Amino acid sequence: MTDSFARHPLADLFHRLTPEAVLDAVEAGGRRCTGRFLVLNSYENRVWQFELEDRSWVVGKFYRPGRWSREALLAEHAFLAELDAEEVPVARPLELAPGETLGEVAGIRFALFPRVGGRAPQELDDEQLAVLGRLLARIHNVGARRDAPARPRLTPATYGRDNLRWLLETDAIHAEARAAYAATVEALLQRIEPLFDGVPVHRIHGDCHLGNLLWTPRGPTFLDFDDALVGPAVQDVWMLVPSADDQGRRQRDRLLEAYAGFRDFHPGWLRLVEPLRALRYVHYATWIARRWHDPIFPRTWPQFGTLSYWQHQVLDLREQIARIDQILDGAADRS
Repeated sequence: MTDSFARHPLADLFHRLTPEAVLDAVEAGGRRCTGRFLVLNSYENRVWQFELEDRSWVVGKFYRPGRWSREALLAEHAFLAELDAEEVPVARPLELAPGETLGEVAGIRFALFPRVGGRAPQELDDEQLAVLGRLLARIHNVGARRDAPARPRLTPATYGRDNLRWLLETDAIHAEARAAYAATVEALLQRIEPLFDGVPVHRIHGDCHLGNLLWTPRGPTFLDFDDALVGPAVQDVWMLVPSADDQGRRQRDRLLEAYAGFRDFHPGWLRLVEPLRALRYVHYATWIARRWHDPIFPRTWPQFGTLSYWQHQVLDLREQIARIDQILDGAADRS
């Protein structure tokens, strides 16, 4: 399978980034390091944690070449600065020079962030759900202030049709599953595209799962706005509370009850939860395929690309279509 990221002239350098190179990049802005560092888990970017001479720590994020334009990264940083100014708990990028938060080392863009302590929550109690609901509404209030033309749009076209086209054009799908997968995605898109009509969109976190939260006694901090995009508010809601069972619905109700104290949320937007979940399946498969040249991806997902993998994708998408049909049929019966 071919990949524009693999063909990027900086791809090999990105895969071979050394601690020495990234330490030099951190110190170029005047911060002196002790030489102690930790490599943090990240598939998309390369992330290190460095100790400074004053014994504080900073996190350096080196962005995958070809993924984001300079304008897109600065739009992410601007969103974080706006949120921080409104006292929303996020990790705002540090200045590398006056007014500059984006640097380069050998052509690879990077940013520095303060280290954030805390633990990633595994489950949320009612009070935590309420806290997150209020904070998420505040994030969306800030996000709705202005557009972000340089950031991606979350639509059935971008997450569904464009990704399917790329998978087909690059022969990423196993030949024996290709036709079934394409037909299933097309059937999905035909059902869900009308559901997005008229739903407002604005800047959102975009990847707002519990792994992108750290919790301390003072409360949570939202991390990793790399996937910030323009999309419907319900994308962040369902990713925070992804379960589709009765408990998941109860938790979602609790979160939205608190959310409504700061921002309106139309109950009808919840009909996008299962369509958005299905689009994430397609987007996630494409995300892996586009990075297959990166050695960490074959090691992490050894079954990816096999006939079995794509057959399971087809089954998962068909199950999503059945859920969506059931929801739409129920809505029609109530109307």
